[in-house]
Amino acid sequence: MHLIALCSVAALALAVFCWLTYRKNRLLPQPLVEQLNEMLSRKDLEQAYRCCQTHPGPLTQALASAIMKANYERDMYNKNAMENAVADECFRTETKMMATVNYLNTLAVLAPMIGLLGTVSGMINSFSALTAGKAEASDLAKGIGEALVATGGGLLLAIPSMFLYFAFRGLIAANMADVHATLSHMLDRFTGEAHGTPPPVLQPV
Repeated sequence: MHLIALCSVAALALAVFCWLTYRKNRLLPQPLVEQLNEMLSRKDLEQAYRCCQTHPGPLTQALASAIMKANYERDMYNKNAMENAVADECFRTETKMMATVNYLNTLAVLAPMIGLLGTVSGMINSFSALTAGKAEASDLAKGIGEALVATGGGLLLAIPSMFLYFAFRGLIAANMADVHATLSHMLDRFTGEAHGTPPPVLQPV
């Protein structure tokens, strides 16, 4: 149970970290998006790049990578290379995010195994009591109780951890898709293919 309690603290800490870090408001801050859109509409890549360096994050990292590929002498400012840079950086960022979220899946898998270890320990204690000739109910109840508590504790940790894993995995996929769409619109504004506001995205969560 001490191990299960320790894993519960780790799962709670991971859940809080993921919620604070991977929210849409954090990944896609609208004031920054509007500021970058305005710079790219003016084709001020130098200022946009400085802004990306000042505000590190998934959005600005991908845009900075694209800006490094821009070439005024190429057709459409070398847009294909810029789009590839955005896609590569978004994929890399999402992979890093999932590496953190995967720890919740690890805890969800480990918790029942730790509970099973406690179950085996409790049954061993019960059979040891029988072997020693202690057939009283109280002698057996201690080991059986240990087994049931360990099993229940493992499941109580595994079920929420698995739910949080799938929830955050979906959150990251949805938010990174919106980040990618926003970056694509920024490049369209830079090349002159778009002039209006980007299509609406889901409400921040």
